This record gives sequence, structure tokens and C-alpha cells, in this order.
Amino acid sequence: MTPLEQAHQILDTLLGYLGFVVRIEDEDGPEGLMLQIHTEQHDALIGRRGEVLDDIQYLTNRILQRRQPGAPRVRVDCEFFRTMREDKMLEKAKELADRVRATGHAAQTPPMNSYYRRLVHNLFVSDPQIQSVSEGGDARFKCITLKRR
Repeated sequence: MTPLEQAHQILDTLLGYLGFVVRIEDEDGPEGLMLQIHTEQHDALIGRRGEVLDDIQYLTNRILQRRQPGAPRVRVDCEFFRTMREDKMLEKAKELADRVRATGHAAQTPPMNSYYRRLVHNLFVSDPQIQSVSEGGDARFKCITLKRR
């Protein structure tokens, strides 16, 4: 059984035990393995700011790693919540970059987890005018400063 099939089975079982009626689609795309949950109970699965969805993803990956050590991480999304959130976040980062280009003054993003910070850094890695720098510290959520190169 492939890691994606195994993760699908784990997620389906987990959500079934929790009483959710879902349909899960598998995607093996450029961003890696992804499971897309479709349900009418999406608010309960996503949580207030996506924290329930983060927990479901974490549990799915932990169980998958236990069953298949070395299996790749699987992203879990519900009704395209993560995808839309990432698109909005990257759009805001582009707007901040445009403001930095226009004014020359550095701008700072709101605190983000490591996954979202990596997306923002990758957005500006080849930009000749804008540089992205994570502000130090040991905090789980950090801000990124966008400034001219």
C-alpha cells in the first residue's frame, strides 16, 4: 500500500470514529501528497483558525510515520481552506512588497508558522528588488520583514 493510500485510510478511519461523514480525494501533485476532505461539516473540521485541521493533519502524519517509517508528509485540507488561505497570505505579501518598492521602507508581515514563512521566502527568493528576512527568536510564530536588497 502506498503512503498516500495508507494516509487516506488513516484519515477516513479517524474521521469516521469522530462521527464525520466525508469524501476524501487523493492528490499527488507538485507540492507533494495531499488529501482533500469534502464534507458539509467543514466548520467543525477546520476549527476557528484552522487549528482543528492542523491537529488532524498532525495525527494523520504521526500514525502514517508509525506504520511506514520514512513515508513523506501528507497535507490535509478541507474544502480548499488551506489553499485559499495560502493564496490570500501570498497576495498580502505581494501587496507589502509593492509598498516596500514604492516607499523604500521595510514592512513586516503578521506572525506566521514555519510553513507559511517558507512560502513567503520562496516567493521572494529570485526577486531582484525585495529581500525577506525572518525575525529571530525561538517563537513558533515569527514575522517576516520585507525590505529592499
